[in-house]
Amino acid sequence: MVDPPVIIWEHEVGSLLRYGDLIPRLEDALGKFSRRDSAEVIQPVRTVVPLQKHGGFMGLMPTYMENDGVLCTKFVCFYKREESSTLPAVQATVVLLDPEYGNIKAVMDGEVITDMRTAAVSAISAKLLMSPGAEVLAILGTGKQALSHYNVFTEIFSFKEVRVWSQTKERVERFVDSVEGPVRGCSSAEEAVRGADVIVTVTRSTEPVLYGQWVKAGAHVAAVGACRPDWRELDDMLMKSAVVYTDSREGALSESGDVILSGAEVFAELGDVINGTKSAQREKTTVFKSLGMGVEDAVSAKLVFDQWTAKATKS
Repeated sequence: MVDPPVIIWEHEVGSLLRYGDLIPRLEDALGKFSRRDSAEVIQPVRTVVPLQKHGGFMGLMPTYMENDGVLCTKFVCFYKREESSTLPAVQATVVLLDPEYGNIKAVMDGEVITDMRTAAVSAISAKLLMSPGAEVLAILGTGKQALSHYNVFTEIFSFKEVRVWSQTKERVERFVDSVEGPVRGCSSAEEAVRGADVIVTVTRSTEPVLYGQWVKAGAHVAAVGACRPDWRELDDMLMKSAVVYTDSREGALSESGDVILSGAEVFAELGDVINGTKSAQREKTTVFKSLGMGVEDAVSAKLVFDQWTAKATKS
């Protein structure tokens, strides 16, 4: 007889997940994924079902980590929303299973997991690839991912200046008012990124919003939006002039419009750099194209479940 699954709601996930615990686990997971050892990670490319009537897609992201005893999948729905839309652009649920019995151990809200693990992996890319002494951070976008990226980047790095831009002045003002710490709102994407050492793109755009001619040599770009093969955030000039890294090479070649449409070569996965099989070319302009991976959700969900279990045991 197995126990019924626990349900862990959004506020509980948020109270249990911390970047200090999450980042080292994600670094370990990225390295394991890039070794392509099926005993460490089995993770197919995300299965995507079009939701044509609603202008969206449902993605299924299963992962099995045999050595770690982790079986997990995430259901994520994401939509092409207008800037004025009040509907969510992303909704996610993560399911953790027992790999021996096949039963569901936990169902948890996936919003916080998605926001935090995505931002944490972008921060890992900056840790590996940004130039030493980086001082200026620019964020294009003002949604949930912009906030999570702001939080982790200001928590683990010491930037002297943070700039933010969005399609509307109101969104920029709302973002600036919502965060702690100094941040400057900008009236254009160009203004935000000119001279920036690190640039994060977390927009809903399906056309380029960041152009290579604006990006200073040696800057690092973490490109998070545009997760479909015909969506873009970065122009051809930037993609072709930068050294391109990704979380999953297969994911980038099947899902990333920035990679596919530009014809840019993927130099390495972050896991390759972590494993020491590829170099971190900090002296050059670098782009990390983030697609998000099931293994990132799996280790995040395992961390949440372990923390929840420990808390429940104490009480």
